[in-house]
Amino acid sequence: MAVLGWNDSAGRLDMNKVDEIKRDYEWNTRLIKRLTEGISHEESILQLPFPTNCLNWILGHILVGRDTTIELLGGEPLWAEDVLSLYRSGSEPIRDDSHSRRWDVLIKDLEESQDRIIKALDMSSEEDIDVLVETEQGSKPIWQLMKGLHWHETYHLGQIEITNQYAQTMRG
Repeated sequence: MAVLGWNDSAGRLDMNKVDEIKRDYEWNTRLIKRLTEGISHEESILQLPFPTNCLNWILGHILVGRDTTIELLGGEPLWAEDVLSLYRSGSEPIRDDSHSRRWDVLIKDLEESQDRIIKALDMSSEEDIDVLVETEQGSKPIWQLMKGLHWHETYHLGQIEITNQYAQTMRG
C-alpha cells in the first residue's frame, strides 16, 4: 500500500534533488538557531573539560562547509580567507576572544549562508547539480558533494547540542 507523499520503500519524499537539498539545509539552519538561542559570545567560546572545540569554532566550521556549498553552486562565498582560516579543520582551537568571530556575527553569517544557498539552488536545475566535479576521490556530481557537506554539518549539530548544554550549565 502506497503512502501519500512517499515514492519508494526507502522512505524518501517524492521531490527532486534541488528541493531535497534546500529542505535539508533549511532544517539544519532552524535547528542550529533553536539549539543556540540565548547563547552569548562568552558562552560560545567556553571550552569543554576535555579536548574538543568550542561552540564558536563548531558553528564557524559549519560555515566553512557552507561556503564550499555556495561555491559549488556558483555563488559568491561568504567569507574571505582570513576568516576561513580560523575555522577550517586543523586550525588552532579558539580559546579566547582574540581569534574568533563574534557570536552574533556568526549567527548572522549562518542566516546569510542559508539565503545564499537557497538563492543559488533556486537558480539551479537538476542538470546543473548533476555536473561532475573532480575531487581527490575522483569525479562526483555536485549534488553528491553537497550531500556529503550536509552530512558533515549534521555531524557537527550533535556537537552544538553538547556544547550548548555545557554553556547552560556554566551559567550557575
